[in-house]
Amino acid sequence: QVQLVESGGGLVQTGGSLRLSCAASGNIFIINVMGWYRQAPGKQRELVATITSGGSTNYADSVKGRFTISRDNAKNTVYLQMNSLKPEDTAVYYCNPRGQLAGGHTFTSWGQGTQVTVSS
Repeated sequence: QVQLVESGGGLVQTGGSLRLSCAASGNIFIINVMGWYRQAPGKQRELVATITSGGSTNYADSVKGRFTISRDNAKNTVYLQMNSLKPEDTAVYYCNPRGQLAGGHTFTSWGQGTQVTVSS
């Protein structure tokens, strides 16, 4: 079992910044990839950014240059620094770690979601 605790969402004006965090705990051997996804009302969930255990990152075109994903492997925690926020960034943001449990089984988990609202 993997437990996730997300935090950092909120209301911010256009151009502002927020930092999301997601801490994973449980019987985890390794988290290969940690990702952030988002879902706006009436839209499908979409990838925002991912980061591997080695630090390789991948970003959606819509957030490149504005968002930065990072992780602390020792704490099994992933962060998403969001700068220059736009109203179209408004969504519920979900953490998604994928890896392997101590018993050898692979896992993928989803956080409970944290609301990010950007006012114009």
